[in-house]
Amino acid sequence: MPGPLSHVRVLDLSRIMAGPWSTQVLADLGADVIKVERPVVGDDTRAWGPPFLKDANGHATKEAGYYLSVNRGKRSITLDLDKPEGQEVVRALADRSDIVVENFKAGTLKRYHLDYDSLKATNPRIIYCSITGFGQTGPKRDAAAYDFMIQAMGGLMSVTGERDGMPGGGPQKVGVPIVDLMTGMYATIGVLAALARRNESGEGDYIDLAMLDVQAAFLANQATNWLLSGNPPKRGGNRHPNIQPQDVFPCADGYFALAVGNDGQFAKLAQVLGHPEWSTDERFASNAARVTNHAMLDPLLRAEFAMRDRSTLTAALEAAGVPCSPINTIPEVFDEPQVQHRAMLREIPHPTAGRVMQVVSPLNFANAALTFDRPPPLLGEHTEAILRELGLSTTR
Repeated sequence: MPGPLSHVRVLDLSRIMAGPWSTQVLADLGADVIKVERPVVGDDTRAWGPPFLKDANGHATKEAGYYLSVNRGKRSITLDLDKPEGQEVVRALADRSDIVVENFKAGTLKRYHLDYDSLKATNPRIIYCSITGFGQTGPKRDAAAYDFMIQAMGGLMSVTGERDGMPGGGPQKVGVPIVDLMTGMYATIGVLAALARRNESGEGDYIDLAMLDVQAAFLANQATNWLLSGNPPKRGGNRHPNIQPQDVFPCADGYFALAVGNDGQFAKLAQVLGHPEWSTDERFASNAARVTNHAMLDPLLRAEFAMRDRSTLTAALEAAGVPCSPINTIPEVFDEPQVQHRAMLREIPHPTAGRVMQVVSPLNFANAALTFDRPPPLLGEHTEAILRELGLSTTR
């Protein structure tokens, strides 16, 4: 059964993370994604290792784990965009594509006549998404950007990490390149929205997407907290700024995460801990009271948790309907029975390694099941086949 985007072709002129994450989502949904890479070196992330995928003989390949995580389902063609022949192929591909995703510096592709206006002249239905650090306008439009610096500049690190003055205190980045990933998701939303509009209007569109804008947008409740109160949010460790109790707590034999989300769940927590009176105590009866009186509630909880082993406590809380979890390592995530049941980790045949493991899309469609049978491509693996499809010489 074809995926929901099996009728769509995507020209992927992006590299590293944000653009490739978006185009991998589109590929998972069934789109034919053609990834244009530089000859010899390809996407930067191919070399961002170790670790590297090992071939059937146990030797390291040229595919780093970073690259493998964002390029599943695509076809790779190598082209030199500095040469007219390479530019000609890109224009030919764009004429047959629905979507173009690129992340060159602002103005770069215009020099090659591969910008939106140039491609729209021959394909007015094209949907063109430009991803940059700071957008196509503004004083920083020409500056380079990476996820880490945007987490800092965009305020995320100011609210991530332990409090100043505490052990381990200070700003921290998120453990995955979250700005790249969120930018990729916004890119996907944008091109699919433009695709839906094109179905009605018949015309394509241009999307100017900036990583800094994305980071500002997903400050979410923290930004609104400041707008309402005038108080800049600060790092609070794992403690939630608006809902309590939500934090990481130590038990007698390890840590667990507690995520009480409403007053009913707090009453169940109090019952499990043998203190049902907490749920009617005016200091703790409502979430607003618990946030205000956190300094009084927190030591009471910690004293109770410290006397209990983690597995017994989490089992009792789960049985009572109180959201909580041990803090899993990455291997433990994929040992989790629920994750295994949902088949989030799958094995895909690979031309040099024999197989490659992939963490697949979380989307499950009833009428258009997703398939994962095309591994992240070798550099230039599909060059000749794509050129033949275009009726062009395979010797270029």
